[in-house]
Amino acid sequence: MPKEIPVYLFTGFLEAGKTKTIQETLEDKSFNTGERTLLLMCEDGIEEYEPSRFADKNVFIEEIENESDINRTKLATLAKAHRADRVLIEYNGMWNLKTLYDAVPRGWLIYQQLLFADADTFVNYNNNMRSLVVDKLSGCELVVFNRPSDATNKEELHKIVRGVTRRASIAYEYPDGTLEYDNEEDPLPFDIDAPIIEIEDRDYALWFRDFAEDIKKYNGKTIKFKGIVGIDKKMKPGCAICGRHVMTCCVEDIEFKGLVCVDVPESACLKNRDWIILTARISIEYHELYKKPGPVLHVLSIEKSSQPEQEVATFF
Repeated sequence: MPKEIPVYLFTGFLEAGKTKTIQETLEDKSFNTGERTLLLMCEDGIEEYEPSRFADKNVFIEEIENESDINRTKLATLAKAHRADRVLIEYNGMWNLKTLYDAVPRGWLIYQQLLFADADTFVNYNNNMRSLVVDKLSGCELVVFNRPSDATNKEELHKIVRGVTRRASIAYEYPDGTLEYDNEEDPLPFDIDAPIIEIEDRDYALWFRDFAEDIKKYNGKTIKFKGIVGIDKKMKPGCAICGRHVMTCCVEDIEFKGLVCVDVPESACLKNRDWIILTARISIEYHELYKKPGPVLHVLSIEKSSQPEQEVATFF
């Protein structure tokens, strides 16, 4: 078995505060109790590390200049050369995280993924490079907005984060070091305790994400939504797929997000790409399409429908 190495991943764009946070982390005696730490620098900012101030001297800094240099062999070699017990990564905001995820050596476990952002520039990044913003938000556990001012539109920042993830905590770090957590509630635009959970066209993407993040809370619930039908000839009679195409940030990432439907009445006469209004009971059970237990929609009623005004569901 390969040695387990915890990885602390710091993401964000230039001047977001990553270097400052990592420096403070490595100065903290409670975080440094003799572990051999490999620090991977993936970008050069204005701030520089001051190793003389680290709480422990067992910190080894390696620079990775190009995204193409990230590969499993290189990362494993660096960890072995320094006999690393853990790894901290200051990741370049212009690089896709998939590059890193695909290169993580066996035994490396991402313990924490944090996103740092300048409160004054984050909206511009989102407007001009949304795919990179979504890339960094998708898996993070905490978003820290640095240097907020009286002019900072916290509601807009909150909306951007929640448009991608409901799991990440949000905090604001002021110039004096004060940390303020965002405690704004995010009520869902549908009632999951209603006898029938009705999903409006504009809310399908949000519902599907919430459903995917916590499938068990929907087990046994009855759902109603408008979706498009998919039928595979290999599927048994009475089975179909129903869902919507969802766009997270741009046209290139549009994916069909659908679920297996069973107990489809023959009288429904469903065909591929039919739009329907489906009412069904959600059940977590084995289905041959999944080859394991998964969400299955037991059809209660089907009504043919026209396509919605916006065929592709979005978060915005």
